[in-house]
Amino acid sequence: MQIQNNSSLKPFNTFGIDVNAKHFVSVQDIDELIKTLQLKEFQDKFILGGGSNMLLTKDIEALVVHLNLKGIEIVSEDESTVLVKAMAGENWHDFVLWCLDQNYGGIENLSLIPGNVGAAPIQNIGAYGVELKDVFYACEALDKTSFEPKQFAKEDCNFDYRNSVFKQDYKGKFIITSVTLKLSKSNHKIKTSYGSIQEELQKMGVVDPSIQDVSKAVIAIRSSKLPDPKDIGNSGSFFKNPIVSKSNYKALIDQFPDMPSYKVSEDDIKIPAGWLIEKVGFKGKRFGEYGVHTKQALVLVNYGNASGSDIFELSKLIQSTIKRIFNINLEAEVNII
Repeated sequence: MQIQNNSSLKPFNTFGIDVNAKHFVSVQDIDELIKTLQLKEFQDKFILGGGSNMLLTKDIEALVVHLNLKGIEIVSEDESTVLVKAMAGENWHDFVLWCLDQNYGGIENLSLIPGNVGAAPIQNIGAYGVELKDVFYACEALDKTSFEPKQFAKEDCNFDYRNSVFKQDYKGKFIITSVTLKLSKSNHKIKTSYGSIQEELQKMGVVDPSIQDVSKAVIAIRSSKLPDPKDIGNSGSFFKNPIVSKSNYKALIDQFPDMPSYKVSEDDIKIPAGWLIEKVGFKGKRFGEYGVHTKQALVLVNYGNASGSDIFELSKLIQSTIKRIFNINLEAEVNII
């Protein structure tokens, strides 16, 4: 392993924030990861994956350990399903495309989500009516204290909306090293009812969509709304869609009759955070080097040389405005470092 000193983390976070790591190392396999974690001269260690779900607001004084674990393999399969294992350092979208090339279904709606495979269970990533938990089978993780491997089955993960045990009870205690998904090989369950997938498929002239068609539609929709981090620094959706009680929703809809919503349960209603942010006038607003994206109000952007603190302060301003006008607590989806 080669430890670098005073390394810029700008290439390793999708916001493109230029902060320094006092020490930096990229690990290629689990043995190398364990040896790195055991280094006593570096007491504090910061685990870095794809850098897609975080906002860096300061230099990192710890040893930054970049997970560059690669590999995809078939664990087992039968006539209708397959278990596919991907290492944590694999790019998520590249993994989705690999599965589609094999005609494995279940994650086509999750196309073009930024980041690496290892972060997917932490967030229980989701889009267009599908969440990771729908296809999750297990993941392997390394205990940061004992350095022992542990396998987590689906029921161990306590998956919830953009949430899991890895963000709660086990936060900071494990490093996910691989993820295994159970995908379909035939009789794919095509999901096109959420968002504008159906409309996009019609534009494509597709009547009986395949999983590949659904993926292409999702990619087209996301590309039209979300900026490519290679062009404009961002972390995708900065905020979670808030969930309110039915009684609170009724009060809101009386005041804002055009408010869109999605039923979550008999008692809970989900409201699009992007609509709330746009309604109060933040969509497309620019503050020098940072702002809110012109096409998607959920996305905060770095136009070039913004600091993480700039973007964090903007997020707090948006949250306080939403609270004042709608009495809704808008929760950040992005981790603030």
